[in-house]
Amino acid sequence: MRDRKISIFDTTLRDGEQTPGVSLTPEQKIEIAHQLAKLGVDTIEAGFPIASAGDMESVRNIATAGLTSEVCGLARVLTKDLDACIDADVGMIHTFVSTSDIQRIHTIKKSREEVIEMATNAVEYIKDHGMRCMFSAMDATRTDMDYLIEVYKAVEGAGCDIINVPDTVGVIAPSGMYRLISELDKEINITIDTHCHNDFGLAVANSLMAIEAGARQAQVTVNGLGERAGNADLAETVMSLHSIYGAKTNINTEYIVETARMVERYTGVAIPPHMPVVGENAFAHESGIHTHGVLENSDTFEPGIMTPEMVGHTRRIVLGKHAGRHAVLRSLQSANINPTDEQLDAIISKVKVLADKGKRITDADLYAIAFDILGKPEGMPVIDLKEVSVMTGNVTTSTAVVKALVNGTERITSDVGVGPVDAALKAVETLIGKHASSVSIHDFRIEAVTGGADALAEVIIGVQDKNGRIVTARAANADIVLASVEALVTAINMLLKT
Repeated sequence: MRDRKISIFDTTLRDGEQTPGVSLTPEQKIEIAHQLAKLGVDTIEAGFPIASAGDMESVRNIATAGLTSEVCGLARVLTKDLDACIDADVGMIHTFVSTSDIQRIHTIKKSREEVIEMATNAVEYIKDHGMRCMFSAMDATRTDMDYLIEVYKAVEGAGCDIINVPDTVGVIAPSGMYRLISELDKEINITIDTHCHNDFGLAVANSLMAIEAGARQAQVTVNGLGERAGNADLAETVMSLHSIYGAKTNINTEYIVETARMVERYTGVAIPPHMPVVGENAFAHESGIHTHGVLENSDTFEPGIMTPEMVGHTRRIVLGKHAGRHAVLRSLQSANINPTDEQLDAIISKVKVLADKGKRITDADLYAIAFDILGKPEGMPVIDLKEVSVMTGNVTTSTAVVKALVNGTERITSDVGVGPVDAALKAVETLIGKHASSVSIHDFRIEAVTGGADALAEVIIGVQDKNGRIVTARAANADIVLASVEALVTAINMLLKT
């Protein structure tokens, strides 16, 4: 498979909205579409135009946005669905019909012969309108093989450009997918595409097996979004193809993490820290043995064939009870803190005591421990917070006012946001003026909340500078807005002063 060119067909905009609880605005969809085009996705399935007026509008907006990616619309094998895609001005129509006995009998209630007639009629209708066509035999992996081949041959004869083989309920094993695609590849002369669901966590493995067996295109979603357990993840599929198989795609891999975070932000579906490629811990190390090795040569405890730089990520050394001397020293030196061996031993001892209490060690914690032992650096903080006021409500745009000394000069700024926390954090960014262009919020999370109406919230914020250095800080307060602002101010002060 080395040097083979594989097309990437992204269904995030369609399958992402089928993720429970996800609903994207038309503006968010067009932004994601532009990001997918920047990423280098070959084809974007923009939605299901017949579903609603909003879906029709979104698909048409994306189709006419002048993207470098081909834009596709989804349609059942029904004329009204096909016409909706045509009206949406897409370049390709992806049409589908159930072929497995269990779906055919219990959902569409059609005979095998009727299904083939409906499928070929739909393909011919699409081609008669001068458009590219992809056909999916829905629930292909539970469809009788002889009948599946008959269906695919029929649509190929009708002029179909690509056949899609969907594992609709995620039940096939990788070895089974390999055999299935191998058999189809012997019978079908047009491009074979695959669409795998992740019900047993096998979507990426099945996609890779399909490509090994002869498929030339894979359908994926950003962050693996989709119905139930989701679909094959774009990042995992693409990086496996590039790094393990030596295959080629048009994906600009350095934008993978950037794209994943945009989709996370718009969908509200958090990326698990341990998620491969894009997760916060994908290139993070804590164990003393691991960090020592990685600091000497990153290939020792990372794949090597995939680096954080390749996907737009950063390598992190995480401090905790397993941290070794090399990790702690490197973290301190990155902040221009250079302890003696004796001082370093004292710092490590205090770090381990704090970690044994179940605390996540932030950079601010480490620096505070170091300053306690070495003495605090001279000079005042960049930001000396004095006052935070927030106005919010169900009919009021959240507005925050922040007062502080910035490099010794009193400043008062205000800003608005989608909520009180967002408004307050934006106000702080406005407050620091020229420094704002050199720092950005990297991550934001609530680590712990005690019970009761006066619950204590603990907020951890990571701030990144233009050179990629990240500093994390925590703050706890019964007011989550104040906790957020205090953590942000601490992180900014650490980043700009060390």
